[in-house]
Amino acid sequence: MHRLQNEIERLYAAGALTGEATAQARAVFLEFRDALTRGEVRAAEKTTGSWQVNAWVKQGILLGFRIGEFADMSGNGPLSFIDKYTFPARRFKVEDRVRVVPGGSSIRSGAYVAPGVICMPPMFVNAGAYVDEATMIDSHALVGSCAQVGKRVHLSAAAQVGGVLEPVNASPVIIEDDVLVGGNCGIYEGTQVRQGAVLGAGVVLTRATPVYDIVREQVYRASAEGPLVIPENAVVVPGSRAVSKGKAAEWGLALYTPVIVKYRDEKTQTSIELEDLLR
Repeated sequence: MHRLQNEIERLYAAGALTGEATAQARAVFLEFRDALTRGEVRAAEKTTGSWQVNAWVKQGILLGFRIGEFADMSGNGPLSFIDKYTFPARRFKVEDRVRVVPGGSSIRSGAYVAPGVICMPPMFVNAGAYVDEATMIDSHALVGSCAQVGKRVHLSAAAQVGGVLEPVNASPVIIEDDVLVGGNCGIYEGTQVRQGAVLGAGVVLTRATPVYDIVREQVYRASAEGPLVIPENAVVVPGSRAVSKGKAAEWGLALYTPVIVKYRDEKTQTSIELEDLLR
């Protein structure tokens, strides 16, 4: 248990705060936000082979929104930005070893971005997210609140990694090490993409999305107890399945579905290794 956990849980449960209580909550929150930014606390962690949600971390982020007031964050630029003062944009230094290429990207305080991460413009990382070493976040990509992204991941252009704050015990989107997420992919609602998987351009994964594995002859779905999980090294592409009933069958309609067509092999690995040149 992190030493801040009890304080965060108590302040979150107290509801609306006034006077001295607000000042105390502000001090606790700022210490908590700094710990989030340094990666010392996380919204979810992998223990004994499975991912566990740290609900108190989400409570801390929500506490920050609750006590925050609107502030002008425009700086000296020509554009106007108004947001809660508790979550300003991060400012990086050379010694952080994070490449933020010029062109309109934004990373909120309370998001951990590890050394070696490359941020291509424009992109956005929200509070509570965790982005590990040597990951590339390409143009127009989003890493949502509390999303967990591993090492050496490539989020291609316009990839969307959904966020989650409420309910506080809901699992965030998790992308493990060495995953390649193709352009225009969408990963939402707590989906877990295991190590080494490859998502082809345009793949969309949600809790309601069944994934058909034609290699292992299985169908993967989310359940009441757990999220949709994409297996290690799976190569997923957009596919379709025929509608077999009613007017849709008569019209020959089909519905979108992701399909696992293979598992990572030498040919797949060779094409992915080209990513190293970009880093």
